[in-house]
Amino acid sequence: MQNKMALVTGGNSGIGRGIAHRFAREGATVAVAGRDPAKGAAVLAELQALGAEAAFHAIDLADEAAVQALIGDIDTRFGRLDVVVNNAGLGSRRGGVEDTDGPGERWRKMRGSNLDSGYFVTAHALPLMQRSGGGAIVNISSTATLHGNWGLYCIAKAAVEGMTRAFAAEAAPMGIRVNCVSPGWIATDMDKDAPASGSGDGSWEMPPSLLDRMGTPGEIAAAVYFLASGEASFITGQTLIVDGGMSVIDYPSRPMLDQVGHRLQSRPRVS
Repeated sequence: MQNKMALVTGGNSGIGRGIAHRFAREGATVAVAGRDPAKGAAVLAELQALGAEAAFHAIDLADEAAVQALIGDIDTRFGRLDVVVNNAGLGSRRGGVEDTDGPGERWRKMRGSNLDSGYFVTAHALPLMQRSGGGAIVNISSTATLHGNWGLYCIAKAAVEGMTRAFAAEAAPMGIRVNCVSPGWIATDMDKDAPASGSGDGSWEMPPSLLDRMGTPGEIAAAVYFLASGEASFITGQTLIVDGGMSVIDYPSRPMLDQVGHRLQSRPRVS
């Protein structure tokens, strides 16, 4: 990341903040885009304390004109753009959907923050990235794409993965790779304080991964950094699931498997 310019959307908290920190430690110049100026100012100070040149842009990323202006500002100030991470998004607990919202308004809110934002950023960033000599884009989806009970959030994040493949094909002739990271349960401040399936005491009713813990923003940042780096130079159009194995578990079968699972294992039983 030395001498690289990176844009991280939603980089003022949670996973995005972890990604911005990782890029800064690796020597990148980092622009962070997000809604909250106060959080943005705090992250900007953190990045500068790590020795990085950094900038924060307060923006509604679902507004195409605002995104176009953002990319223009990056071009004017830094003259290049090498890496984009489309991390901005809102889930069911922060999506702003009200009980009184009709179907169209519910979809507009979920689509705007989770899908439109990444589409607008990518579309307007591609020309600048091409002029910069190519680069890498990493989108952030979610393992919610695998579960229909996540409703409109599931649909929007599944579309992010489809968008990843579409832009990988479009951007390849420009020397730009496009990939996606799909996190499971990650210990952001919200989930540490109020687990989504918790019992009210900070614990989980079911383990959030095969490793019996949530992941960390730093672990997602490591996956993003790999896909954005030259180490992943022959990888494009792919989605990397980083969920501690959660998506391979059939949770309803667990009580039964606790009793008979030894019959399914390859290792010999100890007599």
